[in-house]
Amino acid sequence: MNAIDFEISVPQLRCFIAVVGAGSVAEASRRLGMSAASVSKAITRLEEGAGVRLLHRSTHAMSLTEEGEALLEPAREAVRAAQAFEDAAAHAADGGDKGVVRITGAVGFVRHVVVPLMGELARLHPEIRLDVRATNEIVDLADGGIDLALRSGSLAGLPGHLHQTWFSFPWVICAAPSYLARRPTPRTVAELDDHDLVGFRNPQTGRVHPWPHRTPTGAGGSYEPRPRFSFDDGDAVWDAMLAGAGLACAPLYLAATSLRNGTSVEVLEQWRDADVSVAMLRRDRRLTPGRLTTLIAFLSARAPKLGDLL
Repeated sequence: MNAIDFEISVPQLRCFIAVVGAGSVAEASRRLGMSAASVSKAITRLEEGAGVRLLHRSTHAMSLTEEGEALLEPAREAVRAAQAFEDAAAHAADGGDKGVVRITGAVGFVRHVVVPLMGELARLHPEIRLDVRATNEIVDLADGGIDLALRSGSLAGLPGHLHQTWFSFPWVICAAPSYLARRPTPRTVAELDDHDLVGFRNPQTGRVHPWPHRTPTGAGGSYEPRPRFSFDDGDAVWDAMLAGAGLACAPLYLAATSLRNGTSVEVLEQWRDADVSVAMLRRDRRLTPGRLTTLIAFLSARAPKLGDLL
């Protein structure tokens, strides 16, 4: 094969990298905001152009071929180089003040914290367009062409990135007044065993999310709930709690509105664990587009107001 006949595109490489990271075409297409058919076609064309098979495909699994393993890192390097060129071109044209900013965050976080800010962003910064990827999976910013990630918890294992804390929040255990009217309020974490619990089941692992709390010694602890009701959607968990189904554990930014209007009541407040930080994470690169700097400043000034509930 002549090098001159070998044509590849950055979108094809992005699709290849995304499928490897996601483990399936379906999940990769969801992360990329494309159809599964388009992702499959992009990889097929990449394989045809390269003259090698990159992936083993079967009904239940997908894995790299030997050639795919050898070409994965060069694919990542090519995508990063293309992104660097795009950044430089945008900066040369207008300082990078206009255009698209691609951000990612957990599904519930995007819905409850990011989306309510969109109207004000549109009014104040009409030059900025957002491409929001809501996913509970950790996405590689460079491979996915992501400019900004909004993530809570540990950022270990993410080298080559810059981050700044946006705000902090505790997890809270709550119940609807209607539930507490018929069941005694728990006074200790151990008493949760005697209550109806509503849990979040991680759709990737199948495991019910543990409830963080502080132990009598002041150390952090983790309660493993045995829920009467479990859902793989955080909003469904909260709505079931509000309907009186039982106790649920959620981040304070999700619980804030219902705590203020009285449709939920916090229990075991004295057992709250230490606050969790939400960080704005971006790639460490030579040129930061002005539109990204503007967005970070906009978000920094509009962290959820939780002081009255802390």
